[in-house]
Formats: sequence, structure tokens, C-alpha cells
Amino acid sequence: MQVETVDYRAADAAETLERSLRDTGFAVLANHPITPERIDAVYGAWGRFFAGDDKFGYAVKPPAHDGYFAFRSENAKDSATKDLKEFFHVYPGCQLPDELDDLTRQVYADLETLGRELLGWIEGRAPASITDNLSMPLGDMMEGSDQSLLRILHYPPVEDAEPGAIRAAAHEDINLITLLLSGSRPGLQARDADGGWHDIACDPGMITINNGDMLAMATDNYFPSTTHRVTNPDTGQNVSRYSMPMFLHPRPDAPLRPDLTADQYLQRRLKEIGLK
Repeated sequence: MQVETVDYRAADAAETLERSLRDTGFAVLANHPITPERIDAVYGAWGRFFAGDDKFGYAVKPPAHDGYFAFRSENAKDSATKDLKEFFHVYPGCQLPDELDDLTRQVYADLETLGRELLGWIEGRAPASITDNLSMPLGDMMEGSDQSLLRILHYPPVEDAEPGAIRAAAHEDINLITLLLSGSRPGLQARDADGGWHDIACDPGMITINNGDMLAMATDNYFPSTTHRVTNPDTGQNVSRYSMPMFLHPRPDAPLRPDLTADQYLQRRLKEIGLK
């Protein structure tokens, strides 16, 4: 499984991104506009938040979907075992701790801008046989959308886990594409077509990009939604892990195909993973 590294500033960046996402569902982006220092600052600030008790005051209040989700809130589709993680959902306009507000909203805006640019690269390099059959251009799907989700994840040290419980069980993402600020520790793996698992690089400052179900559906699986997971740490490495994915979501009424909108698919999937 050859997940390619894309140099954001290279002349062939769009071509390399399209090829890697087509062949593996994943790519790794280097030399992008979000510096390693900014990534470290965001992880450090959120690490302090998860270490304290103030987080419980931001607990999610259904039917809203922003805020803090306690440890073992979510399971992968078709899994009865909850993942070993806690997390915070950030949407435009949501309430954030004062000390995290500016830092988080800026990284949200920068990741969303970058994600829309990358969707343009993807559509621009895909063959006409795919783009001509989209229900709507990818850029138009994102027009006016306030649905993109920045998720800040904390995987605590693993202690007394039940058999089969891991940090994030095998799953596919729901959205169009995901931009993942490089995790603070290794653990992310992707599965190839033969069922083998492969480590995904987490070099400082890199962004991992992967296709979601919505992109796969809209492109008739030309861009596959690849199964991935986060494994438990090895002995001697059992410390907290942080990661920060930005899920690019279309506006709710965007048609993924003539008989299914983005919101219809999203609501179905949220039920499957225990968040609705």
C-alpha cells in the first residue's frame, strides 16, 4: 500500500494527491501552510483542557452535536465495543473555553480553507468520466456549508480495557475528505484491499488526508473510503495520544447521488456509531 507524500508547494502536487487518494484512499501532505509550531501549540492547549475537570461543563447537550464527549462515548459502525477515547466537537459558533477560542477557531478556518482547496485539486485532476457524473460539483456541495467538524481527540493511557477494546476500532469516515493534523503519537493504520494493515506516517507538521464515504459515494468509489483504525500503544509507550481531524462536510441538501442527500446519509451514520 503506497500512501504518497504530497509536497503542497510542488508543481505536481494536485496530480500526486489525486493518484494517492485514488489508489489507497490516503495521502500525506507536507510543506502546507499550517506550521508544526502551531500544531504543537494547539495540542498543548487542548491537552491541558482534557487533563482538567472544566471539560465536563462543556458536555454535549443533544440534539446539539458540539461540545465535550466523555470517554467511551462512540463505537465504530457494527462494533458493540466503545472506543477508548474522549473528544470535543467544534463547529462554527459553538461555545469554547476562553483560553482555546482564538487558537481553535483559527485552525478550524485554516483547515477548512485548505480542505476546500484540496477538493478543487481532486476534482480538477479526476477524469471526466467521474466528474461529469457528479450530482453536483464538489465545490458547490461545500458552498454555504457550516457542517464541517473539527474533532479534538484525546486517547488516554490504556488501562484495564475489556478484550477487543482499542483506541479507535476499524471504521470509515462519513464525510467528503478528512484533514488530520499529525497525531502526537503513532497508532494510525489503514487497511489495504487484501486486509493487511499499514502504519500511516505521523511526522511532525504533516497532515494526513483520507477519503470519506460521501466522496466514495459521489464518485462511484473512484475515490475509495479506506478502512482505518487507531491501535493501542506498545508496552513502554502507554501515554496519552492526541489527534485533530477536520471532517469536510457538504451542506445538508447537497445530493451525493440523485436519491440521497448529505444530511440523510449523515443522520443514518450517526445512529450507527452511537452518537444519535
